[in-house]
Amino acid sequence: MKVSNQAPKKDAAAPEALSPVNVQVHLRKIPLLAQLSDDDIQRIKPDLRLRQYPKRAVVLQKGGSGDGLLFLLSGQLQVIDVTEDGRAIGLRMLAPGDFFGEIAVISGSTRTASVVAMSDVLVAFLPAPTALHLFSHVPSVANMMLRHLAEKIQRDSEFRSLLSINNTARRIYAFLTLQKKSQPGAPDVVENLPTHQDIANMINTSRETVTRALQTLTQQGIIQKDTHRLIIINPQALQKLVEGN
Repeated sequence: MKVSNQAPKKDAAAPEALSPVNVQVHLRKIPLLAQLSDDDIQRIKPDLRLRQYPKRAVVLQKGGSGDGLLFLLSGQLQVIDVTEDGRAIGLRMLAPGDFFGEIAVISGSTRTASVVAMSDVLVAFLPAPTALHLFSHVPSVANMMLRHLAEKIQRDSEFRSLLSINNTARRIYAFLTLQKKSQPGAPDVVENLPTHQDIANMINTSRETVTRALQTLTQQGIIQKDTHRLIIINPQALQKLVEGN
């Protein structure tokens, strides 16, 4: 993965304040903050800042200071780690409404991974003291953060199990099942599907292998590619492939 150390379009040292007209609209679109009272919004509004980054810019650097919690308002980000030989390995994708940087804020430690812009992005930055106040004084935020951390632990455990699968095709199938989202009465989908190269980086295989596997699933009528997502038409058949049947 090729990334840029280019600075954000708005100086990170003096980011742009959210306008009073738009701040509440922005906050209500962030699930973690959606249930804040009007008083809570007024309390954090002076601290919340906007930052714009171009495609491939590093939004967070591994090892950097955990000085705040960040929210993705528009665009797409990827959380990456760097191996000892210098390769960037994609860990997961972030979509608008997602937050990141919470581990370093909660633990008071440095950043545990880097975050790179996959497109032009707009990010909201909330300083660590303000974020910690929300975690400890606003039950809706605290409860959602606890659920998020529990899901993160489970997801990381499932991903480690995925990487232990020796069969490359089964790793790809398992990756799709981990990424899918289910809604009652609607087909399972993988929103904002990473590029074939990004998937290959995540699960330690080649881009060509990912392309062949997805083509096979499409030909078998198990998946269908849409403009910005992948539709899983036959999740039972995909699960059988994951299990090696």
